[in-house]
Amino acid sequence: MGPTVHANGVTLGVEHFGDPAAPLVLLAGGTTMLSWPDALCAALARGGRHVVRYDLRDSGASTTVDPSAPAYTLRDLAADAAALARALDDRPAHLAGIGVGGMVAQVAALDHPSAFARLTLVGTRAVAPGPVDDDLPDHDAATMERLFAQPMPDWSDRAAVAEFAAAGAEVLGDDPVAARANAERVWDRTPGVEPAVQTANQMGMVFARLDCTPRWRDRLPEIAVPTLVVHGRKDPFFPVGNGEALAREIPGARLLVLDEAATALPAEAVDEVAGAMREL
Repeated sequence: MGPTVHANGVTLGVEHFGDPAAPLVLLAGGTTMLSWPDALCAALARGGRHVVRYDLRDSGASTTVDPSAPAYTLRDLAADAAALARALDDRPAHLAGIGVGGMVAQVAALDHPSAFARLTLVGTRAVAPGPVDDDLPDHDAATMERLFAQPMPDWSDRAAVAEFAAAGAEVLGDDPVAARANAERVWDRTPGVEPAVQTANQMGMVFARLDCTPRWRDRLPEIAVPTLVVHGRKDPFFPVGNGEALAREIPGARLLVLDEAATALPAEAVDEVAGAMREL
């Protein structure tokens, strides 16, 4: 399953790119580390960064207990990020989160400010799963109806899971070929214990069960580190207004809107996103 690091009382699956002596860029997956494209990790490493992407709890090589009923909170996941950053480097890290990992990254930057020197938020929003604030655009209703009309696959069947991911990507406006390949890799990293439930979690299906209270949106003005907000203009899951709100409410944040992107980071945007992250 690859290397792991023990931090905050749990084991976290990690993957390293670049020179460990270089400044650390810590990538919080959403939920698996494979939410972050290999090409982006490699581009950041070529730019002189030590890149570490990692699995959140209950996914990949990280501690897995019962993904269907997590006994930890969003705050615990944020504490995991801070503890991992400190275990890897004495210097504050550049923390980046994508999707639900972006929620983890926001809370980590607020609750553990000394652990992080920079922040990148990709395709995320400032409120937890569930009812959305009135001023933020919610999931596109027509797209969600099509997405959730798909029958759940047999999570123990690699081919069925890959096809399910590809079909979902097509609905969301992402690359189905890339989604199929990534789902196969996610499935291959699933431990042997309760593989169906664990694979479902790696596909992001049970994060909504996590306790994400209390709210953190009102605290966003407390974030004092350089921040980059990246969002796909065509994202129907977290529409671009969510990224725009983050950029408004975090002091000095830069907003990078990818005109042709939906929920995933497309291959064509990797160099632009890596460059913007390095500029922080």
